Amino acid sequence: MKLATALSERSDLQKKISELSRRLDNNARVQEGEKPAEDPAELMKELDESLIRLEDLIVRINKTNNVAKSGDFTLTDLLAKRDCLKERIKIMRSFLDEASEKVSRYSKTEIRVHSTVSVSELQKQVDSCSKELRKVDEQIQELNWMTELQ
Repeated sequence: MKLATALSERSDLQKKISELSRRLDNNARVQEGEKPAEDPAELMKELDESLIRLEDLIVRINKTNNVAKSGDFTLTDLLAKRDCLKERIKIMRSFLDEASEKVSRYSKTEIRVHSTVSVSELQKQVDSCSKELRKVDEQIQELNWMTELQ
């Protein structure tokens, strides 16, 4: 099985487990003399099976991420880099929005407000980080589709 397939299955299992949790909650209590819409014991059995499969997939995905390489970097390295780039871009965009916001003055006696940074330089940095993020993400996707799951 390819890593990308395992990642897709992991996502599906996580959604299924969330849904099973909701269904269990919906069938936790009934009025006296009534039966639940679904058998909680069956739902728990299905939940246990799904969690066992999810745990197995997570372990295998993590092992694969630690050995799959693109150049000098493992997939784990690339994933960490991608996560940090995303966070950097999010923070920089927020700061850029604040720095570039125009403040209207109604009269010449009102206080002037200026940006503390060069908005154009900061935008170039955001663009550069975004480009790097796209490259890293492409490397990750390529490895996902070419790497066999451990």
